[in-house]
Amino acid sequence: MQPNTLSHPFSERQERLRALLEVRKLPLLVVSNPLNIFYLTGFRGSAGVAVFSEAGAVLWVDPRYTLQAYDQAQGVDVLEEKGVLLKAAGRWLGRKRFKLAGYDDGYLTCAVYRQLREWAPRNLRLKPAGGLVEELRCVKDASEIECIRQAGSLTASVFEDLRQQIRPGVRESDLAAEVEYRMRRGGADGAAFETIVASGPRAAWPHARASSKLLKKSELVIFDLGAILRGYAADMTRTIYLGAPSQRVRSLYNAVLEAHRWALEAALAGETTGNVDAAARRVLRHRWLEKFFTHSTGHGVGLEIHEKPRLARGERFRLQAGCVVTVEPGVYLQGLGGIRIEDTVLVGAGEPEILTPATKDDWFIV
Repeated sequence: MQPNTLSHPFSERQERLRALLEVRKLPLLVVSNPLNIFYLTGFRGSAGVAVFSEAGAVLWVDPRYTLQAYDQAQGVDVLEEKGVLLKAAGRWLGRKRFKLAGYDDGYLTCAVYRQLREWAPRNLRLKPAGGLVEELRCVKDASEIECIRQAGSLTASVFEDLRQQIRPGVRESDLAAEVEYRMRRGGADGAAFETIVASGPRAAWPHARASSKLLKKSELVIFDLGAILRGYAADMTRTIYLGAPSQRVRSLYNAVLEAHRWALEAALAGETTGNVDAAARRVLRHRWLEKFFTHSTGHGVGLEIHEKPRLARGERFRLQAGCVVTVEPGVYLQGLGGIRIEDTVLVGAGEPEILTPATKDDWFIV
C-alpha cells in the first residue's frame, strides 16, 4: 500500500532520524521496538518491524494490525506479512541489495538477532545502532510536550482530589486503586506504572508496592503516581504525614524539599544531568543525609516512564530545551520511613516548567 500522507510531527521525526543516520554513516535502520515505531510513524500496535532509509520507509505488520496500520501509520509503506515479520524484512533487504544496515540492539534479543542474520543476505553487514531513536526521543516536540503536560496536570489533579481520603485506617491498596480509577475517569489511557502507596516503615522502600497495610497516625506515607495520556507518561511523588509532625520529621521533609528546589534550579538547558544530581546531593550532604539518598535524582519521561537521559552521578548528557525529566530526591530511614518529592519537569530556554503542579507545602494531615 502507498504511504499515508506524511504529516507533522512524524515527518520531522523521520527527517531527524535520516539526518542522524547520515551522520552515523548508516544507509538504513531496522526498528523493531514498538515504542520507537510509534514515535516515528504513529502506529500503536504491539508488533511490527520497520525499515527507515533515505529512499523511504516500510512497515511490516501481521494481519491483526493491517487495518490499524493503514489508519495510523504515517510516512511508511504498510505491508501485511502473514509469516515472520523479520523474515520479510530480511528478504526485502536482500532485494534492495543494501550492504550495511543498523539495527536496534538495545531491544532486539540475541535469538531474534540470529533470525534476522539468518534471513538477511549474507553480504549484508548488521551494525548495532541501539539508542539512536532513543537519542532523538530525549528532546520532545510540541505535540509530545502537550501530551505530557496534560498527563501531568491530570496526575496532580487526581492526587489533590484524593487527599480527602488519606486518613488512618485506610488501606494502602485501596488508595492505589482509587488513584488509578480516577486517572481512567479523567481520560487517561491508564496508570503509567503501578501506583506506589507506602506508609510507615514501608515508606523506606523506594519502590514498595501498595499492600493491605492500614495507614496509621504519626506515619509518613509516600504516593508515587503517574497517568499515561495518548501514549505519554507523567511521574510525580508526594509525601504526606498523618498527624502533627515532630521536629525531626519536619527537618527531614524540609531538607528533601530544599534538595528538590536546588536540583530544579540546576535543570537548565546546557547543564549536565550529573550536575543536576550533584545539586540535590550537595544539600543532603550538608544535612548529613546523603547516605540515605539511595537512588539517582531523576530520569527522562515520555513514551516510557524511565527513558534517557539519567540524572545521576557522573552523567555528562547536556540538557536541551525540550527535554522532559523528573527531579526526585529522597531520603529513606529504616524504621521511620521515607520522604520523596518528585515532579516531572520541562527544560526550556529559561526556568524549568513543573508539569505536575500538586502542592508540596501542604504535606501533613492533622
